[in-house]
Parts: sequence; structure tokens; C-alpha cells
Amino acid sequence: MKSFRRFGFLVLAFLTAALVPSPRSQAQGVRCGAGQDLVVQALERITPQSGDDAFQDALELLKHAVAECPELGDAWYYRSLVEKRLGHANLANYALDKARFNGSEALDQGLDPLILSTPASRGFETTEAITPAPAAPPVRPGPVQQKWALIVGISHFTDTEIPKLNFTTADAKSFAAALEDPNIGGFPADNVHILTDEQATTKNIKEELNWIARHAQANDLVVIYVATHGTPRTMDSAGGANYIVTYDTAIYNAGSFDEDSMYATAYPMVDLANAVATRMKALRTAVFLDTCYSGGAAGGTGGSVAPAGKLTSSAPSDTMLAHMIEGTGRIVMAASQVNEESLESNQLGHGYFTYYLIQALKQSKGQMPLSQVYSTVAQDVSQTVSTQGMHQHPVMDRSSANDDFALRTPGATASAKP
Repeated sequence: MKSFRRFGFLVLAFLTAALVPSPRSQAQGVRCGAGQDLVVQALERITPQSGDDAFQDALELLKHAVAECPELGDAWYYRSLVEKRLGHANLANYALDKARFNGSEALDQGLDPLILSTPASRGFETTEAITPAPAAPPVRPGPVQQKWALIVGISHFTDTEIPKLNFTTADAKSFAAALEDPNIGGFPADNVHILTDEQATTKNIKEELNWIARHAQANDLVVIYVATHGTPRTMDSAGGANYIVTYDTAIYNAGSFDEDSMYATAYPMVDLANAVATRMKALRTAVFLDTCYSGGAAGGTGGSVAPAGKLTSSAPSDTMLAHMIEGTGRIVMAASQVNEESLESNQLGHGYFTYYLIQALKQSKGQMPLSQVYSTVAQDVSQTVSTQGMHQHPVMDRSSANDDFALRTPGATASAKP
């Protein structure tokens, strides 16, 4: 999976949270945190091209999830999809009835992580000894019609024990300004939605991703940018899942780490992967992750192991990482490799990665293909950071070697879509 397969995600004593429970399932409470985390683990193990062994593993996790929390509607819903995939029609119908009875946000939204929104452009890599499904013929998008972007930057959190970040909010605003600049990105201002600090809750991020999914069409261009903390797999004692720390993520309770609280409040990385792979119809979709130890989001199996509460970095599962770039026209760029911090600079007033990303876009007037933008950014970041005796190496992966595009191209519409 190229350098991207080394993905390992953040550091910090705070941790994970799982799928946000349905408003109609409030009775599950904190005690269902472990069940929610099991759902996330199950979703990390399966993709549209996974083999039966992976689906059987996911089914066992989902069975465990509903045993832990029978009211967890999303667990029943995803179990129905897995049972159906395995050919268990009666059990699938039973699980679907349970999902309807208990209330499932995923069911209400029609989420299906087993159906790609664009054709697969290469065989999917897994750790299993199975033959990947053959890649579909390449899809060639037409001229860019509309452009859409979601920009997220979080510097401080409702949980005051989560360490503040210095420049993530400034990074997000500057990157959004570059996208809107007619001489760089040429994105209509109305199509660039920015969530910073208090606005960047788990709920709001999910709603904004759905806003893009509803509006962006095949010949559109989508950009997703996230700058905040992330959590390493080693911090999830229930099975190792990655989460994005949102503004309202709660990690500590009276000074002590509280996994159940995080499971209920953070944003699962697999949700972002599924949003990109199965809900974004745009054949040009780019994801930029500027997070502490963001290499964990990009790929890999490495990462140190440490007990909960310790600063460390680890990688998400290969299945989840591959899922993020499944389909056609997906490019994911992260600020650092596994076990490397995404560093900030007091002198620049930005994170190094975002600063040099914006500089590369400015210098090329947004017309440089993102693969070349990555090469320039990776060189500038690694060289600058090394002069200070530190290390940071951005990483990138894409759906196929042929999937490449620039942010500003001829034919892009200048006005926002109604």
C-alpha cells in the first residue's frame, strides 16, 4: 500500500470513542461504550472486497457488541448487512428488525460500508490469503463542474485535560482561504464549510460530510481537511481502533482516563474512511490529515505499544486504511509517518505540513497535480524539520497510480451550487 500503508494515528493520553448512539437509543448510556467500540472494530475489518473470513470475524464482533448492549441499534444494523453478505437471509432479517426496534442512525441514513460510491480502480490488499476481486475498467472523469470542501481545525477541547494545540485553527482557516482564492483553488466560498473549535463537534463533522455526499456529483471535486488530535490503536484496550478527537470528545473523568466516555464521544476513523469510500460520488476526492502522529491514518502496521494513558503511536488496521482509498480518484495525504509527530512552528505560526502544503499550492497557482504537490511538501517538511534535529516525513497514497488531479483546473464552475 506504498508508504501510506504505514499509517499510525496520534498520540496522547486520550482515546477512543465509537459510533455516536442514535438519539432514540439513549437508554444504552455509558455502559454501551464497549459495545460501540466493537462495532468500530467490526467495520475496520470489512470492505466491499473482503473475503468470508473477514466477514465472519466482523460478525463475531457484532454479536459481542449486541451481547454487551442489546439496545445498540447500529450494531444490529451492521450485523444485518454482514449476515446478508454471508448468505444468512433469516438472520439478516432478524437483525434488521432489531435495528428498527432499537433505532439505528446508520439505518436511518442508509449507510452501507459494503457498497463503493465509485468503481474500484485497483485490487484491494488485505492480510488474508484471498484473491482480490478484479479491478473495474478505469473511469475517466469529465471536466470539473463543482468544488466542495470540509475544513476542520481544533485547537482546544471541552475536556480541558486534553492538551491544546497551538496552530490547528489557524491552519484550517489558512487552508480554507487558499481553496477560496481564485488564483489558487478557485472554490466557491459557499461550498467551503469550515468547522473550528466549538463548531467541530462529532455530530457537526458527520453532518457536514453528509452535506458533501448529498451534493457532490461524479464530475465534481471534493477536499476534506482535518487538523486535530488523533488516537493510537494501542490506547483502545477493547481491540485497537483509531479515533479523531473532536471538540466535544471526553477522555478524562476526574483526572482519570475513561475509555467508555471516549467511545461515546470521539469520531471513529473508520467512519471517515467509509464516508470517503462509500458516500462520496466525486471522482476527484482528496483527504488531508494534519494530526499528531497522523501517519497512523495513512497506513502501516508499525507503532510502539504502550499501556493506556501513555503517549504513543500505533497504526490502524490495513483493512481500514485500504478502505479510505478504495474506489476511483481518491488521494490521501498525511502529515507524518508512524511514530512521528506532526510538528508545529512558532516561527511560521502553522504546522509545518500545512504551511508547506499551502506554499506549494500558492507557487503552482493550484495547477500542480497533487502527487507533485506531495513530493514538494514532503521534501520541504523533512528538510526543514531535520535542521532542528527532529524528524517528520509526510506520506501519501491514492486509489491507483493513474488517479491524480490538481485543485484548480480548466472548466471549474465559479459559482456555488444552489
